Amino acid sequence: MTLALILYFLIAFLLMGRLLLYGIRPTKTLAWLLAISTIPVAGMLFYLALGRNRKKNKFYTFRKTEDMSKYLHRVEDYYNTVATDKNVPITIKNHIKLVKLITKGSNFLPSVGNELIPLKSGKATFEAIFKAMETAKKFIHIQYYIYEEGDLADKFKSILIRKAKEGVEVRFLYDALGSRTLSNKYINNLKAEGIQVYGFLPMRLGRLLSSINYRNHRKIVIVDGIYGFTGGINVSDKYISGDPVLGKWYDMHLQLKGTVVNSLQAVFAMDWSFASGTDNLLNAQYFLKHSTSGNSIAQVVASGPDSDFSSIQQLYFSIISGAKNYVYITNPYIIPGEAISEALQVAAMSGIDVRLLLSANSDSFLVKWTVRSHFEALLESGVKIYLYPDGFLHSKILISDDELSSIGTANLDIRSFEQNYEVNVLMYDNGITDELKHDFLRYCKKSSQINYQQFKQRHKIERLKEGVAKIFSPVL
Repeated sequence: MTLALILYFLIAFLLMGRLLLYGIRPTKTLAWLLAISTIPVAGMLFYLALGRNRKKNKFYTFRKTEDMSKYLHRVEDYYNTVATDKNVPITIKNHIKLVKLITKGSNFLPSVGNELIPLKSGKATFEAIFKAMETAKKFIHIQYYIYEEGDLADKFKSILIRKAKEGVEVRFLYDALGSRTLSNKYINNLKAEGIQVYGFLPMRLGRLLSSINYRNHRKIVIVDGIYGFTGGINVSDKYISGDPVLGKWYDMHLQLKGTVVNSLQAVFAMDWSFASGTDNLLNAQYFLKHSTSGNSIAQVVASGPDSDFSSIQQLYFSIISGAKNYVYITNPYIIPGEAISEALQVAAMSGIDVRLLLSANSDSFLVKWTVRSHFEALLESGVKIYLYPDGFLHSKILISDDELSSIGTANLDIRSFEQNYEVNVLMYDNGITDELKHDFLRYCKKSSQINYQQFKQRHKIERLKEGVAKIFSPVL
């Protein structure tokens, strides 16, 4: 018994020392110190599962090849010279601070000459993906957070197996927790046909505490380096046939052609390297020299728990705080941390038209009340909040000032900013932003706007639900 107590306190002091050395924020560090010191055993387990600073204690460090070192040197040169380079397009010049922020944080350069097509439904998204996959001659790379068996998964399997038999390299990456219902039979069928399949952070007992809270939320499809797809849509039949409880699912995906696909391929390559233990996707054959296929400028923004910077949070913060006329955000999970909440309030109080659009319905009781717990402070500052009544709105879109728009996988919450691997595409494109703005305002007309004075009068039971739920916001 004495030996067990000594061991217990030794471990506790070691964890507390680690917190003091590598804690992210004083408030968060203090909370974990109190948990470890006052909640026997459980406090330690919760910290190991939820509290470690992955920016200091990374899951993996990507091995720098010669080609990667050359690329990173080019990124550094671009960062240092873009502000004075006379050959840089005026669109980039107009947003030079944002361009440099993303370049520094994600190591992805803005690319010109892209064709970008918003895909505004599950039907449109999967039709475009399947059409692109049918053209594959060299490789197909697929990555999803949620991959559920059903009609869509069967269609994927049919095409992937046929293409593998034609000699196309097929790589399939899924998140082990998000796709936990994916059967061994389905996976083995793919492997039997020569398709390479890996789960991201498998749910193994020895690593359960260290990995369960950190998931890969990305959705990526790459075909021959020519077509790229990303956005909010997972592989699930509810995107076609609806949900028996929530009804129709509304979501947004993005089809890319052009040099920006290389950046998306690099994100997949890094995830594949971690999951498979191989670096073979860094080969130049997977990164094409594109001829111009469009007129859009785009920049990939990727971040994860072990990124050096919270690049997607910085993207959102920068656009919100730099807006001159408006910021419109569609997102199902608006649980902002202190920085984003403050940015939204400051923008609204400065006269910027700040609007948030989310579903009246929710796929989680706890998330619903956590989201609502932030409404009063936002409404008080002048932020307009709209609740869409039909089905479930799952899109992750941000648009601003008729010039900037972002579509991707990241929610507006701490989990997406700090605990999940995410990827967004920022578009410096007036036409696409105007199109998305028109859609946003149309959705707002169909929605109910929350009245601040009426919301303040809500029942104390609702306030209590919000208060309890808000405690869990860091892990939702």
